Amino acid sequence: MIKLQHTHELSPRQCSSFLVQVIDAPLPLVWSLVRKFDKPQCYKNFISSCTLISGEGGVGSIREVNLVSGFPGKKSIERLDILDDDMHVSVFSILDADHSFLNFKSTITLHEDKQEDHQKTVAIQSYVVDIPEISCRDDTCEVTDNILRWNLRSLAWVAENMDTTDDQVSSLDLNKKEIAC
Repeated sequence: MIKLQHTHELSPRQCSSFLVQVIDAPLPLVWSLVRKFDKPQCYKNFISSCTLISGEGGVGSIREVNLVSGFPGKKSIERLDILDDDMHVSVFSILDADHSFLNFKSTITLHEDKQEDHQKTVAIQSYVVDIPEISCRDDTCEVTDNILRWNLRSLAWVAENMDTTDDQVSSLDLNKKEIAC
């Protein structure tokens, strides 16, 4: 599945990469955060707000994401292309933006890593993005990798520090009950 989801065909003016983050939290908990297309700010610190402008958060939904000040751009319009609750796959594309991540498409997959008495999640995120005219492949990949690495580390921090001691997690069947952020 990893090869299927994270192999991308590139045009000459595109770059691609993937990142891996091990998260010390059960997969259903992590998935409950990742699958929230309407609330990426739950763990993505570069996002100040998000508004659904079409759909209800499922495949085909479109959101407007407002970025924090200091980021090179103010907003982007994004579409949820794939959301697979069984395989734990989420794919979204940037449709329009006032920043340089044009034709950006991101795939994130989550994988269970069961230890003897502990569950961890392995998050793999890959992307394809156009290389801006004023940039080169290496610089574009480095900037994109850094942003996505920050998002994955933030996802890990949020998931690992969530209070799951009360009934909020209900036996970790989070495909049915999501945790609010």
